[in-house]
Amino acid sequence: MTAPTSSDAPVMPLATGFTEATRDAWLALVDKAIKGAEFEKKMVGKTADGLRIEPIYTPADALPHATGSVPGAAPLTRGTHATPNGLGWDIRQYHSGTDPKSINAAILEDLNGGTTSIALSIAGGNGLDLSTQALSAALDGVLLDICPVTLDAHENAPAAAKALIAVWEKQGLAPAQRRGGFGFDPLGTLAVFGALSKPLDDALAEAAAVMASAKDMPGVTALTVDGHAYHCAGATEAQELAATLATTVAYLRAADKAGIAPTDALPKIAINLAVDADQFLAIAKLRAARRLVWRVAEASGAGDAAKSVHFDAVTSWRMLAKRDPWTNIIRTAIACAGGALGGADSITVLPFTFPLGETDSFARRVARNIQIVCQEESYLGRVVDPAGGSWYVEKLTDDLAQKAWSLFQDIEKQGGMAAALQSGYVQAEIAKSAETKAKAIATGRAELTGVSAFPILGDDGIAPSPWPHNPPTKATPAVTITPLKMARLAEPFETLRDAADARAAKTGKPYAVFLASLGQVVEHNVRSTWIKNYLAAGGIAANMSDGYPNADAAAAAFKASGLDAACICSSDAVNAEHAEATAKALKASGAKLVLMAGRPGDREAALKAAGVDQFLSAGQDAVATLKGLQEKLG
Repeated sequence: MTAPTSSDAPVMPLATGFTEATRDAWLALVDKAIKGAEFEKKMVGKTADGLRIEPIYTPADALPHATGSVPGAAPLTRGTHATPNGLGWDIRQYHSGTDPKSINAAILEDLNGGTTSIALSIAGGNGLDLSTQALSAALDGVLLDICPVTLDAHENAPAAAKALIAVWEKQGLAPAQRRGGFGFDPLGTLAVFGALSKPLDDALAEAAAVMASAKDMPGVTALTVDGHAYHCAGATEAQELAATLATTVAYLRAADKAGIAPTDALPKIAINLAVDADQFLAIAKLRAARRLVWRVAEASGAGDAAKSVHFDAVTSWRMLAKRDPWTNIIRTAIACAGGALGGADSITVLPFTFPLGETDSFARRVARNIQIVCQEESYLGRVVDPAGGSWYVEKLTDDLAQKAWSLFQDIEKQGGMAAALQSGYVQAEIAKSAETKAKAIATGRAELTGVSAFPILGDDGIAPSPWPHNPPTKATPAVTITPLKMARLAEPFETLRDAADARAAKTGKPYAVFLASLGQVVEHNVRSTWIKNYLAAGGIAANMSDGYPNADAAAAAFKASGLDAACICSSDAVNAEHAEATAKALKASGAKLVLMAGRPGDREAALKAAGVDQFLSAGQDAVATLKGLQEKLG
């Protein structure tokens, strides 16, 4: 069959014959689906910053100022490059340890496996000794003219920078051939550790001096503004951006005081942002960060220099879990994709066993392969700003940038980042956000797979060596503040699991509850599965079954189990008929603790009189509830 070629042939729109779609018609269908529930509560989401996430976006949500924007052009929301930069981003691997030879072997293995740059811990509790010899041994055989090296040395960064320069000189590299970063971030160090050995003015002057030392090294950044640290303390996306921007401004002021113009200072700054399992927020955060930095650069008369600011993404330490750490692979893969799609210049994927201890060859391999798959098989680096033009992403980016700018102004009103840290303002604001997030996880409004949702009891097969710890020599601090409280989201549940394991090791009897599942599987399965997972999150095993037809059968099975506690679980209809009798039968069979899954409603008094000691339901503080159950069981 030959297609018509005449220019007079009729053109039939694809939508011909269909009723025109309107928002009112869609809303009518939504109202039917949610059965009259309130639209705002049922369909509209909110980020931790209170930003709206609509259920659907249309051309009406398009931002006029984003319509004509292109990559590489101000305000850099769509990226600092007009075209894709080769394959994509720099694949960075983080190395930490005290033995130079072991670190060297790991570095060479990673580079041979596809890593393109490294980050190296220096002089910390689990970092290399601060010496040229140790650094040289760790980098032996590394081609430093093509492999960037970024240092993580906190307050020792100036001395570590000198050691790295000595290694570069040993390899005969001219300043123009050197690649990497010195990683100095005195305000970040103060925020994390709560102390500096030098007065703040001296520390900021030293930051400017380190910046000046890298003047003739175009491939080297001097300062790192570490937003990841604030994220790990519980900062929202906007709070992390605001702290990052305020710190950048503080360093630009210090540079200006030392006679370094913003045009020269900005290319010497790297900004490090966290990316987590909320992929779209990760994309929006990186896009908003570039826009915010450009705004500061423009106000400083150095708008074009914002293109030279290096944006690093590191997968969130806060989101990683010790229990069922295999789920960390999924988390970091999603986060890595978010960093790539958001346009990060480099990405560091933390190995999935990172919270547990030293990372072995396999864990590092998985970390770098996540990036390689994203970059070389999925081609995520072949497109500049692939999310650009999405009404959702553009709106989210704009809202996030506006919120972060407002919070940045609040910090400036405190006197700037240094003053806001000294007064405790930044720490207090972030602590509020951390508490809100922890409460959401504890009550089930936010879930952690493998931790608070679908936990697995027993050995998960991961047993890495603990991190080596050599306490660094501490100088008498010249300035002290309340430090950020760094914590992973899973820690409250991990504490419960650790307590359960310790009890089992001591007594030989793990925590366990008999499930008095009433009726057929189809009747009790939802509640039985829910309570099994709920209890497992606290290290408490559930004795499962296909179900019992009546109270006597459930009580007989309970008595045969040898357990002390039981939980009644079934549908509301079955519970209404059998729960009271089952509670009495369980108590008569020796149950010291009778629980019931689900809300009792107006039958609470009768159920308690029958023997139910406690009701377990969604929305309760699971951490507090499970801790209380451990105490009652043990």
